[in-house]
Amino acid sequence: MSNQSFRTHTCGALRKEHVGQNVTLAGWLRNRRDHGGITFVDLADHYGVTQMVIDPQFAGLAEVNQTPKESVIQIQGNVVARTENTINAEMPTGTIEVQAREFTVLGIAEPLPFSVFPEAPIPEDLRLKYRYLDLRRSKVHGNMVLRSRVISSIRRRMEALGFAEFQTPTLTSSSPEGARDYLVISRRHPGKCYALPQAPQQFKQLLMIAGFDRYFQIANCYRDEDARADRSPGEFYQLDLEMSFVTQDEVFSTVEILFKGLFEEFAPGTVVQAPFPRLTYDEAMLRYASDKPDLRNPTEIVELSDLFEKSGFTAFAGKTVRAILAPNGSTRPRSFFDKLEDAAKKEGAPGLAWLTLQADGILKGPLVKFLTEEQRAVILERSGAQKGDALFFVAGERPLALKILHWLRKEICEQFKLQKADQFLFCWVVDFPFYERDDEGLIQFNHNPFSMPQGGLESLNRLNPLEVKAHQYDIVCNGVELSSGAIRNHDPAIMYRAFEIVGYTREEVDQKFGALVRALKHGAPPHGGIAPGIDRMVMLLAGESNIREVIPFPQNQNAEDLLMGAPSTPTPKQLRELRIRFVPES
Repeated sequence: MSNQSFRTHTCGALRKEHVGQNVTLAGWLRNRRDHGGITFVDLADHYGVTQMVIDPQFAGLAEVNQTPKESVIQIQGNVVARTENTINAEMPTGTIEVQAREFTVLGIAEPLPFSVFPEAPIPEDLRLKYRYLDLRRSKVHGNMVLRSRVISSIRRRMEALGFAEFQTPTLTSSSPEGARDYLVISRRHPGKCYALPQAPQQFKQLLMIAGFDRYFQIANCYRDEDARADRSPGEFYQLDLEMSFVTQDEVFSTVEILFKGLFEEFAPGTVVQAPFPRLTYDEAMLRYASDKPDLRNPTEIVELSDLFEKSGFTAFAGKTVRAILAPNGSTRPRSFFDKLEDAAKKEGAPGLAWLTLQADGILKGPLVKFLTEEQRAVILERSGAQKGDALFFVAGERPLALKILHWLRKEICEQFKLQKADQFLFCWVVDFPFYERDDEGLIQFNHNPFSMPQGGLESLNRLNPLEVKAHQYDIVCNGVELSSGAIRNHDPAIMYRAFEIVGYTREEVDQKFGALVRALKHGAPPHGGIAPGIDRMVMLLAGESNIREVIPFPQNQNAEDLLMGAPSTPTPKQLRELRIRFVPES
């Protein structure tokens, strides 16, 4: 039996021009209503919903009423126009209905673990265990359709920009990309493992060295890291791209063409300005206390550390001291200030100092008595405070101060309703530090180890490693980091020195990155690229705050696939074949 025999139309296809036609539809019995003997059935499929009408005289009425919701059924009947007062303008098929003549059950549904319609709140673990049912719900289903359309649009746009699509291996060697690898035990090579790629980093550079000029793929990437609202554990997808003979500016202009077109296609009427503003890493941390600033929030941070460096006010002296302005904040009652301070303490702050600039121009607040006239004048000048505004001060060691300022900036924006709504505001964050200290105080790469340090070999030899900047950049939209990228190091001498600083010998570099090092020695063009996250792009366009809402089959926050039962315990036979055994925790 051909597929065509199951239906003549989909459940989203029928309109007024089909009135009078005999049609066959197939789909899921989404809902059923009895109105005075006449039964209405909502039949749903991937394309939409059509209302079916079952008259009291219909021979199969009892079977219709006994068939459980979400069963798969087929109905044959005549298309009729709805009366004027029964038209549903919110449904594409809302001007017609189908008068049933034949009814067939194609797949019976057992009792469901949760309702597909109506769409009530459901615990996430239950949704993920029965993800195929969750995907029938209109909102989630719509997110997946959006995802498919976004990926199709990306492919069209990348090809129009002159990029060729290639696939790179998913069984490869381990590479220091900033997270733990997923290892795959080799049966044919006992004692050895493959690694699932955290990104196709080395392969895309090798493609540039091979002379392909512009490459892209929708790449599977794997990182053994903890879940976050904007990051899926385990597996994720990115638009991986690389370009030869390009400067950082040329990478930016290409990516801006892509993002501007893509977001205007799927979010028309939003503000997607180009060229995107650029912030240095240091500037972003100073003005926004984050390298992922949400520019919809107009609140900026004021630096005051120098003003209190040798102050007699011991709570601020020698600390990182910064302030945030709240417009018209002086009109809020004292209880507002006390509650905000309590909330700051819960975030880890020792306290939260504040001032208000009254309508008469007088400064008030607990901090006033500790300030000299000169300090008061500088604070007002730097903050741009106007009569009626309030200022909140954070002081402490730099890491804690930045954490509290990041929280406070968002809190002020929310409390005073400052955020620009319905906009997508992009920015580039540039000039990242090449190195950083890890938790043990050791020098490590801050971003991508294959990036070109600014100043090349000379800066690596001359500067303190923590002073070296890299040709590395992030693209950020509405506070979400969509991607990191870089102009790559194409000089093997610089690569050896860059890895030497973090403790690698020349022999270790040759061993771990032999293919790339050899390739760099055989004529490598200057090249650079970026890899925006597909899941995060779709999350933004769908207006979701949880990335799992836009991934068809995501893992939960514990990196478990509740649907398929992964990870699972291997059988003794599998362990023998792989010549491994598990060591219990001590």
